[in-house]
Amino acid sequence: MRKLVIAALAAALPATPLLAQSMSVSDFLAKADALQKKGPMALFSSDIAKLKTEVVNSGKQLRAEQETALKAGRQPATCMAKKASITSAELIAHFRAVPPANRGVPVKAAFADLMRKKYPCRA
Repeated sequence: MRKLVIAALAAALPATPLLAQSMSVSDFLAKADALQKKGPMALFSSDIAKLKTEVVNSGKQLRAEQETALKAGRQPATCMAKKASITSAELIAHFRAVPPANRGVPVKAAFADLMRKKYPCRA
């Protein structure tokens, strides 16, 4: 069932429009856990779209920040490849690694941390 939820999240990632960020890592994980408990019925939940939106928006914002820094001649926070990719399992594992006391951070901040680790800039 967990693989089904993760597969549904991964399949939904590319097609989300840019919307405002507001979800914390704690909220993201709570929704992901609730979806996992629903098993196959999770595919009918609107929460999949909410999680997908948070991740896609984080990636778009981080990419825009990277391009802005490069155009200004500054070292960007991350050097994501043009076709950067991440699995939902990798994302969720990274979010679970955030200490519970720090899970109030926005999804974008935790996502940026993961992208810095996965796509570091070479000095």
